[in-house]
Amino acid sequence: MSYVRKAKNGYYGYASYKDSNGKRRYKSAGKFKLKRDALAKADELEKQLQAGDAKLKDISLVDYFKRWYETYKRANLSDNTRGTYESSFIAISKYFDDKKLAEITRTDYQQFINWYSLNHALGSVKQVNRHIRACVSYAIDDDIIVKDFTKRVQLVENKQRGRHPEYLTTSELIKFKDAVLNRLDGVSTAPYMVLTAIYTGMRKSEIQGLTWNDIDFLHGTISITKSWDDLRKKNNPTKNASSVRTIPVNRALLDALADLRANHSVRVFQNVLGVIPNGRKLNRLIGSILDDAGISKKDFSFHSLRHVHVAYLIGQGVDIYAISKRLGHSNVTTTLDIYSYLVDEYKAKNDNLIIEKLKAL
Repeated sequence: MSYVRKAKNGYYGYASYKDSNGKRRYKSAGKFKLKRDALAKADELEKQLQAGDAKLKDISLVDYFKRWYETYKRANLSDNTRGTYESSFIAISKYFDDKKLAEITRTDYQQFINWYSLNHALGSVKQVNRHIRACVSYAIDDDIIVKDFTKRVQLVENKQRGRHPEYLTTSELIKFKDAVLNRLDGVSTAPYMVLTAIYTGMRKSEIQGLTWNDIDFLHGTISITKSWDDLRKKNNPTKNASSVRTIPVNRALLDALADLRANHSVRVFQNVLGVIPNGRKLNRLIGSILDDAGISKKDFSFHSLRHVHVAYLIGQGVDIYAISKRLGHSNVTTTLDIYSYLVDEYKAKNDNLIIEKLKAL
């Protein structure tokens, strides 16, 4: 039953409702100058909560995930990131259909993960698990469920699909970079984009979206504040809030980029025809540069350069936290999830080094 509480210069109204366990809870309807207004608002809120409880009590996981995504996530995501959530939604829909959220057990969820992993690599399994776990935490707050059925789930993968992107060794990277430098002519912007990816680890869309205002030649930094939509030819927000960042860059890259000022364009990599190279053109260029450098790599793309950047920094002993911030990840866990294979390889090399050093004792 709703009630009011006297406060300084007014009254607070409170609505009463029962959670999914039948426990009585109260929610504030706000502060009002008059007692009757506070009570009226509390009564109105109580009716809304009761109607909402009845509706949500029997909601399916599919419907709740869609509701959660559209209410809390969609507006703040880039088109690419939205696509990952929509992929998760498709998977949930296929497996759970109209199963009620409140009826899903930990065993049900583990069986879903096992099913999903049959046709997906570990990175994809982790991604769908992250999305569902976030959604479930909101469902607990909404009192639809009490326990987190995603807790302690065992993530599995299809080993055949778990192939990690190829990256370049340090010696290969030097050859590749030299081959890129030979392509710089002050006119074609694509080779400069490749060089930027090597030195910064930025995402393709972030590099495409750079304007001259984003580059601080005096202090040697690049600010990432937006991304480029290849399809719609317009700016998008960055992948997420943590992707907005300013990173230090080396003078060699800045000196090279300065050549493109002759194009007199607002965007750094917009050529004299007003075109920013797309992914297809960049990937073709990558293949051609690999040939020039005498390097043979399978399925090596522009995005692979992000892995190359990380591999090089890890190999140089750069702290993983600093790498995570440079990449624009929301936390170190994300970096470790994506690049765990590089961290493990570097650890294995260091383990051997440790044994060799200990022999000298």
